[in-house]
Amino acid sequence: MQYRRFYQPGARYFFTVVTASRKPLLIDHIERLRAAFKQCIARYPFEIEAMVVLPDHLHTIWRLPEGDADFSKRWMVIKRNFSSGLLQGTLSASKLKKREKGIWQRRFWEHCIRNEDDWRKHMDYIHFNPVKHGYTEMPGDWQYSSYQKAVDKGWYEPNVPIKDDFKGIGHE
Repeated sequence: MQYRRFYQPGARYFFTVVTASRKPLLIDHIERLRAAFKQCIARYPFEIEAMVVLPDHLHTIWRLPEGDADFSKRWMVIKRNFSSGLLQGTLSASKLKKREKGIWQRRFWEHCIRNEDDWRKHMDYIHFNPVKHGYTEMPGDWQYSSYQKAVDKGWYEPNVPIKDDFKGIGHE
């Protein structure tokens, strides 16, 4: 199957990335994940505007540099750096052929942010996600989220619930 990705240099993108078979690996290896992102950003710069990490998936909004649209390369680097040194998951012949370790779902979901309203809805979706999945009562209580940084920037009032109105966002 051929996926058509929309590559726009300098754009903002929302991503959903999921572990293979939804294995809850990410929180247990959060420092490895942070290191994978740092290594990628050092080589292929981009700005993380928002992010939440849950045990089996993550959501994030990136702003790519002007003149650069290659988010696929960045995800390949992040996934490889995270997976390096972890034990393999269950591997099919196809995954073996492609030198995959069975840590991540093969693909990811992306959405190019169209405008400020679209950006705000995706920001809210990211920060409400731990509440949606029952990990916490309030977005600020989840430590693996950029919510507090968003509060510090004045994007949210502290300890105010985010409205759960996310139809058509996320694709988990």
